[in-house]
Amino acid sequence: MRVIVTGSSGLIGSAAVRHWDAAGAEVIGIDNDMRATFFGPDGSTRWNQTQLESETKNFRTVSIDIRDREAILDLFKNETPDLIIHCAAQPSHDRAAAIPFLDFEVNANGTLNLLEATRQHAPEAVFCHMSTNKVYGDAPNEVPLTELDTRWEYAREEDFGGIDENCRIDQTMHSLFGASKTAADVLAQEYGKYFGLKTGIFRGGCLTGASHSGVELHGFLSYLVHVAVTGKPYTIFGYKGKQVRDQIECSDVVKAFEAFSRNPRPGEVYNIGGGRDNAASVLECISMIEEIGGHKVNFTLGDENRKGDHICYISDLSKLRRDYPDWEIRVSLKDILSQMIASEEAKHA
Repeated sequence: MRVIVTGSSGLIGSAAVRHWDAAGAEVIGIDNDMRATFFGPDGSTRWNQTQLESETKNFRTVSIDIRDREAILDLFKNETPDLIIHCAAQPSHDRAAAIPFLDFEVNANGTLNLLEATRQHAPEAVFCHMSTNKVYGDAPNEVPLTELDTRWEYAREEDFGGIDENCRIDQTMHSLFGASKTAADVLAQEYGKYFGLKTGIFRGGCLTGASHSGVELHGFLSYLVHVAVTGKPYTIFGYKGKQVRDQIECSDVVKAFEAFSRNPRPGEVYNIGGGRDNAASVLECISMIEEIGGHKVNFTLGDENRKGDHICYISDLSKLRRDYPDWEIRVSLKDILSQMIASEEAKHA
């Protein structure tokens, strides 16, 4: 079995590499460390690539830019995959506004290149596309909320399970990142529904884990743990720090890809996040970090929220659980934080 993983040195990509390498597959990673271009040296994932290559048995990285159509087509022609895990992206909702051409070319055009390469050279392969909840723009903010002491919460009982896949994706403010990822999301759906490719679209909540190269503009929980351990200042952007996110550890995302690959449903869309059990506000995460690791976060509350930001977002996982009943969240939020704190402490020991 041959697996191609794009963004193979990133958070989800590297987890996918480890998973399929351990299962005995030949794994080819596509990664040219564009994260360092997006976020500077602190965002580089080169360290993770080095670590991956030292730990794995049958994995190699090719430094291809997914915008390079001919290079992608050649790779798929010469090294035809059975499974594609597409995680490469410009991932920051804030950064996109400063680099609109680059953001769209990577997220939308790059995805089109990969889908078309699959259609031409690997039409029987399964294609898992890592999308984002930002395809919904700020439509989730229209769900009635109530303000509690440490978080915003859904006001109606029927919304308790969170946002499902029926939330609209147009007539809403996305950020340019959300717009480019929506284009990629719909393309991946269309290659499943129109061409019959085995595409699965996974709209992530807060994807996280100890191997995340978190920076201020992307990787909320990873960056929060980093500033807690190092004593750096932290600014919370709006909503009194009560905005809620559901955190999912990268290995649980990969397990969903694996479930889909065994029984693909072409063009289907799934929300994937930590769900209700792994949901917490920024303030609650700060308290948990102090409780678990003893690190106090030096934070200030900014008055202005990020444009298009979600106030309370919890992924409704019922569709994913219905179609793939063997899949479940295995890593709790407390365990995620414990792992991340230990990893960060080791870096600065």
